[in-house]
Amino acid sequence: MPGALDGLTIVEMAGIGPAPFAAMMLADHGAHVIRVEKPDMRGLPKDILNRSRERVELDLKSNADISKLQGLIKGADGLIEGFRPGVMERLGLGPDELLQDNPALVYGRMTGWGQTGPYAPYAGHDINYIALSGALHSYGRANEKPTPPVNAVGDFGGGGMMMAFGMLAGILSAQKTGQGQVIDCAMTDGSAVLSAMTYSFMASGMWHDERGLNLLDTGAHFYDTYETADGKYVSVGAIEPQFYTELRKCAGLEDDPDFDMQMDPQSWKPLKQKLAVMFHTKTRDEWCALMEHKDTCFAPVLSLTEAPEHPHNKVRETYLTVDGVLQPAPAPRFSGTPAPKPRMD
Repeated sequence: MPGALDGLTIVEMAGIGPAPFAAMMLADHGAHVIRVEKPDMRGLPKDILNRSRERVELDLKSNADISKLQGLIKGADGLIEGFRPGVMERLGLGPDELLQDNPALVYGRMTGWGQTGPYAPYAGHDINYIALSGALHSYGRANEKPTPPVNAVGDFGGGGMMMAFGMLAGILSAQKTGQGQVIDCAMTDGSAVLSAMTYSFMASGMWHDERGLNLLDTGAHFYDTYETADGKYVSVGAIEPQFYTELRKCAGLEDDPDFDMQMDPQSWKPLKQKLAVMFHTKTRDEWCALMEHKDTCFAPVLSLTEAPEHPHNKVRETYLTVDGVLQPAPAPRFSGTPAPKPRMD
């Protein structure tokens, strides 16, 4: 059965990170994605981000191959490119030229800094983009340096997912109006948008502009990870009072009056220390036996190899293996047009 995006054609200029991730999401759900690669391009031998594509090798220094590429784009719904500003224009593949040939084209431009601004011409990576947006400042513990959450927030959350959303929004608009447009997708902008709730808390006087002191940044004892007796970890996120009550019940803390002061920030540090001692008395599996399948807002912290084997993930088929490569399954899920099984071409 074809996916939800069956019938869409996207041309992807090969790159790394966020642009391929956006193209992967579109391909996962049935879009025909044509990945244009340089003849000498070398990538990861088992690159999940490049799954489910048609691949075309073109030499962008060849006028004949540029003409072939222009022909592909002329018949496409969208184009995704992740070069520095100006590179596509120098190739004769800028939006002015391509939209003239294909007025309904949605031209997606994926960069870190954006197409404009003082930083726009310069190199960077995820850590730099989320630093400039303010997001990185919030990640880490009190009195410690900022800790980047690998490259999830800039490259993928604030970059690739934003690009996938932008492409589909632009294509919907083009289908109604016949007019394409340029999507300027900057990871600085995207990672800033991901901080919208944090800015809401700050505007409401509920967030200190200092990491490790707040409700969701490991400041609170009821929203953190704890080491267990076997050197593994569990996560606790019992914010609402009914879930906090259930957590206390399962942990045997119902009669400890110190835990009555859940929302008193002055109590968070000593209560965190108490929980740390408590969780270290049992193994991770022993805590799972006590707290899983209840409204405790609890889950074990699983490694990359453990997660695919957890019963919940196995029932939902959250992970799958394609040509011997273990990988996350397409998401989200559609009831009427489920995603086709990915291909590792």
